[in-house]
Amino acid sequence: MPEIISYSLLALYILGMLIILGYSLALGHLLLGFWKSKRAGERTPSDPIEWPRVTVQLPIFNELYVAERLLDAVTKIDYPLDRLEIQVLDDSTDETSDLIQKKIKEYAGFPFVYVHRTNRQGFKAGALKEGLAEAKGDFIAIFDADFLPTSDFLKKTIPYFQNDHVGMVQTRWTHLNEKHSLLTRLQAFALDAHFTIEQVGRNTLGAFINFNGTGGVWRKTCILDAGNWEDDTLTEDLDLSYRAQKKGWKFVYRPEIHSPAELPPIMSAIKSQQFRWNKGGAECAKKHAQSVLSSKFSLKTKLHAVAHLFNSSIFLVILMVSLASIGVAWMGLNGFSSSWTQIAGLFLFGFAIIALVYFVSHLYSRKRFWASLVESLLILPVFLSVSMGMALHNAQAVWEGLSGKKSPFIRTPKFNLESGKSNLKTNRYLKFSMPLTTWIEGGLSLVFFIMVLLAFRYEYFLFLPFHAMLAFGYGLVFITSFRSYSLGK
Repeated sequence: MPEIISYSLLALYILGMLIILGYSLALGHLLLGFWKSKRAGERTPSDPIEWPRVTVQLPIFNELYVAERLLDAVTKIDYPLDRLEIQVLDDSTDETSDLIQKKIKEYAGFPFVYVHRTNRQGFKAGALKEGLAEAKGDFIAIFDADFLPTSDFLKKTIPYFQNDHVGMVQTRWTHLNEKHSLLTRLQAFALDAHFTIEQVGRNTLGAFINFNGTGGVWRKTCILDAGNWEDDTLTEDLDLSYRAQKKGWKFVYRPEIHSPAELPPIMSAIKSQQFRWNKGGAECAKKHAQSVLSSKFSLKTKLHAVAHLFNSSIFLVILMVSLASIGVAWMGLNGFSSSWTQIAGLFLFGFAIIALVYFVSHLYSRKRFWASLVESLLILPVFLSVSMGMALHNAQAVWEGLSGKKSPFIRTPKFNLESGKSNLKTNRYLKFSMPLTTWIEGGLSLVFFIMVLLAFRYEYFLFLPFHAMLAFGYGLVFITSFRSYSLGK
């Protein structure tokens, strides 16, 4: 019986490594697409003869700390006022509504349209859909409350719609508070890879890309043709993106157009955001994967779409591999020796490709090469460790998404700490209670730390780097989670 268990764990470990390898090869191909785009150069369309009507939608729900900042920013947008409409889609249930209406009155004559719903039916998707029904613009720009649209945003994005087949233009997120803490630096490191490598690579290779929920512009007819906003997933942006592209609409991603935004500064807020993103991604995979595979798109497009849709599922695999590695390492500690030990190289190869993607993205997203090189070498192992330490939390989200378990849309708290008008201790939106998984993360950190000690005790070092990163990653996630959840009490 022990041998059956041991070899079952080995089989799970090898299966997980092969999936990780496949995931890394897809990322590697996107990296090649990114380099291809650099060789091709950039082509910027000329301004239209007449600027079209544009509606800017601002979905807001209880945003006391950032609502005013957002409204101030949109009034600075450089665009003909007779061609512009700003829809403030306010679902707030607190003083945010009064604050917004007061702020709007300060800009008399500016084309604000205030829409307040008495219920949150459909959450953000519902607010966008109701606003769309009244929108006067032919194009719809969307900004979440934690964003600061630049003054030239519309004049840089709208020209791309002169191609009638373009249904959406997405811009790159940049970070207002990247240097606030280690956690914000790690988030910026991850998002830069998505916006620098993945989005560029997919767009260059003709694969499906996604509207990121904010910092982008839609053609109104594209939204309607694709079936309008739906609220049956937690990532309505990814869902609509796939429905539109399956109908033949073209998407454009422009990394040189920036949309600055705030990063969550504490782990409880990060986990809330990650849970929604990962569960919603899994829900969209369940909703769209089969139809994409049975479509007439090329095999390359289909494979990238599957990798894209099941992107969040990699956390299930990482959790499986990390837990199975305990048993496999125990086999090695007890003298089992066979060719399986060499298969670990497959994981290391995939791991190296993933690391390369993040390494390159950091170098290209920064202006100073040598400083960025040193920073990448320092932050990369920490980032990979914490990403693995998030596997339990994110795997739960993915499992719920794939299994069909529904949950409400939980907004990510905003802070605007840099303004000095708020702080972590007084933030009224920190109401998260600490889940059981946080204690399990602490336990897993201890387990992997013991595995590190056993590696030195028995001089068996095959899994030492992997287990050391897991011990550190789960430990850091546990400590930062414990501290942040206590803020809500």
